[in-house]
Amino acid sequence: MPDQIAARLKEMGISLPEAAAPAANYVPYVISGNLLYISGQLPLEGGKIAVLGHLGKNVDVATGQRAAELCAINIIAQASAALGDDLGRIKRVIKLNGFVASTPDFVEQHLVINGASNLIAGVLGEAGKHARAAVGMAALPMNAAVEIDAIVEIA
Repeated sequence: MPDQIAARLKEMGISLPEAAAPAANYVPYVISGNLLYISGQLPLEGGKIAVLGHLGKNVDVATGQRAAELCAINIIAQASAALGDDLGRIKRVIKLNGFVASTPDFVEQHLVINGASNLIAGVLGEAGKHARAAVGMAALPMNAAVEIDAIVEIA
């Protein structure tokens, strides 16, 4: 399984970044029993937030989807750090919670978070199919356009 995941990442042109350190007083992940809880991940690329602003104002849906993809890549990087680089221990992504900084009249949060859902399912196959929420927010930390957290079942 780990080889399949590595092959899919390579095929998709994704190299996992170093897992981001927390930006405040929290830990990046918690393992409790067979569950891995991954704290909210921002659309970091090269150590900087790649997509800033609000959907419906200065960020379009395609750019929001790219932000969600970056969040998903960072979720996978956190999972890798938590699991000693053994992504094969992932049995199932249970749930993604997607938060989209958006104007009150923007109603396509679900389309934005599809960027993360598609990437996670593409990388992990059946184990990546998950429940989720896609919620509009007035603002997110550091003016990020998207933030996503995850609950993952592990072996």
